[in-house]
Amino acid sequence: MIKKVLQYIVLGLAVYAVIVMLVINFYKDDPQAMIWQDREAFNNRFISKLEIGHDKTIDDVLETLGSPDLTFAKKDDDNVVQIIYYRTQLVKSDGITTRDECTGLLFENGKLTLWGPSASVAYDKAFN
Repeated sequence: MIKKVLQYIVLGLAVYAVIVMLVINFYKDDPQAMIWQDREAFNNRFISKLEIGHDKTIDDVLETLGSPDLTFAKKDDDNVVQIIYYRTQLVKSDGITTRDECTGLLFENGKLTLWGPSASVAYDKAFN
């Protein structure tokens, strides 16, 4: 009797472990469905893993992080400079997302070139 109960417990734990592994490996995070604290952490984690030299496009970022909190663009002839902001730190709990609560990602002609404070500076200087 005790042996059978132990077998069921071990079998249940094994099934649980398999389900957890499947969810971890195959379930894609949806930033739009996250509460704001989780989304900030998710955005921070993604942005902190960015590396210079990896060709990330705006489509890659949008696919992973979802819609940006703020976005701005400038165009001059054939060149397009766009900065998108994702909230990464809460400054004031007022329900409004501002630039100081976000990290900017700068794209030139669809390619990621800068992120962080230097992205905002470069965007402000673009085409001036």
